[in-house]
Amino acid sequence: MKILTVVTSHDQLGNTGRKTGFWLEELAAPYYVFKDAGVEVVLASPKGGQPPLDPKSNEPDFQTDATRRFEVDLQAKADLSNTLRLDTVNITDYDAVFYPGGHGPLWDLAEDQHSINLISATLAQEKPVALVCHAPGVLRHVKNPDGTSLVQGKKVTGFTNSEEAGVGLTEVVPFLVEDELLHHGAIYSKSGDWQSYVVQDGLLITGQNPASSTEAARVLLQTLPLKS
Repeated sequence: MKILTVVTSHDQLGNTGRKTGFWLEELAAPYYVFKDAGVEVVLASPKGGQPPLDPKSNEPDFQTDATRRFEVDLQAKADLSNTLRLDTVNITDYDAVFYPGGHGPLWDLAEDQHSINLISATLAQEKPVALVCHAPGVLRHVKNPDGTSLVQGKKVTGFTNSEEAGVGLTEVVPFLVEDELLHHGAIYSKSGDWQSYVVQDGLLITGQNPASSTEAARVLLQTLPLKS
């Protein structure tokens, strides 16, 4: 079994002068759910190489057992520093795709044609796609074969408007994940702010926030077909 994990290459938080990137827990927690289950994890990003970490995600208040484990794991650090370029990825080599969040994906992966094509191709091959927190926003331009929005009529979740307001970035982000999913016809639902909440609709799995990362990864594993 092999899971492709796609992280952002974008490091600028709008025009604030502050840094952003991927959210560490949303990478680390699923990474170990997969690794501990004996699944191979391959990382990719739009630019390849070392992707930017949102510095806030490694502050003491946001550290978890998974992030601390990741920080001292030489193999994990090596995997992270050598992400594949997204335009070199062939989904036939993988069994599933996982997208961690962080604010970065709203700027690059949401508009990246290689990411859009990857999601479409993964689902077309009847393989699951899971996205957590801000990452469900990267579905905004993904289409069904008939040209309709992928999320139209699909049950999904993602980072809520109230959570974005809670971190003070409502006016900074290029779009609000909750609003965008609703705009494209999704059947959007949510739990309380910062509570773990995961929604599955067939092969599409979405998690609301960082706390949902572990559960989303477990649901993805449960969705994978068994291989002998």
